[in-house]
Amino acid sequence: MSVDADIESRERNEKLSLRIIGVCFVALAGYIAYESMSDLIRKTAPEHSIPGIVLACVSLIVMPILSRAKKKVGNALGSAAMKADARQTDFCVYLSTILVAGLLLNAVLGWWWADPIAALVMVPIIAKEGIDGIKARTCC
Repeated sequence: MSVDADIESRERNEKLSLRIIGVCFVALAGYIAYESMSDLIRKTAPEHSIPGIVLACVSLIVMPILSRAKKKVGNALGSAAMKADARQTDFCVYLSTILVAGLLLNAVLGWWWADPIAALVMVPIIAKEGIDGIKARTCC
């Protein structure tokens, strides 16, 4: 995140960072799709975990604060890569929301399939952001 005097070098570093973040998004989408489909096929319910639900709820509080701070730094530095990283932090909030909803629906209503279905809803959104990153298009 250092500020390079050489604009060309900085732009090259920014594009590389965006591509790395994009690859992470695509990998995350693939992982979520695989795990969710596996859980649906095997009818695997998430375990009931009060500490897990509490931790996911804490994430819902902390991650938006972290994302805002990253966006502020990204704007101050003029860094598309930092803004993309803030966007990735936003996805942590979405995933935590899905996790909490899925775990609660499973624990309260016995809907074992709610968590993998909700996760599958996020896959195309995450994959699109990943592809945009790989193409070095800013998402923010």
